[in-house]
Amino acid sequence: MATNPVEAAIAASLHDHWGLFLAEGIILTLLGVGAIMMPWIATFAVAIFVGWLLLISGVVGLVTTVRMHRTPGWGWSLFSAIIGIAAGIVLLLHPLSGAFSLTVVLTVFLAFEGIASIMLALSHSRGFSARWGVLLFSGIVDLILAGIIIAGLPGTALWAIGLLVGINMLFGGIALISMALHAKGDAPAPPPLGGASRA
Repeated sequence: MATNPVEAAIAASLHDHWGLFLAEGIILTLLGVGAIMMPWIATFAVAIFVGWLLLISGVVGLVTTVRMHRTPGWGWSLFSAIIGIAAGIVLLLHPLSGAFSLTVVLTVFLAFEGIASIMLALSHSRGFSARWGVLLFSGIVDLILAGIIIAGLPGTALWAIGLLVGINMLFGGIALISMALHAKGDAPAPPPLGGASRA
């Protein structure tokens, strides 16, 4: 049961929208299973996605820089935009060539996400969510996977991204499903005393 207004509001929101969380959890779980079964395809897809992100952000940055050519630091902004465009084009033309760098970046991100998940789980251990243990387990798995992948470089670069993304999505989906089902059964918190006006 929520012990303060913030937790009560979060619990009520989860209860009202548990179906959306459940749907998101199911989709994440299915995508995670697919990525685990075909990690090389998932690695390729992530590289393409990152390539498009870099290319689009570089183009936007270039357009903005050209339109603001009198701004201090214009040269560095132009250089940054060109580097982003070049990196995006390289990744799109040779997506697997950037797998090593992407693997390192994603593994570092996974490690920080694992730490964040553990801290979030610990903060909810006495709050509204009785499934905080699932979130804690997910964070621990993220940290273990990050350590294994970094220790196995460079040989793991071709399939590690896809496997990491798949496992992360799988456990994240399971955690969302668990929290959604728990929120479905939770009764909405009663309104605060004195909050309703009398006619």
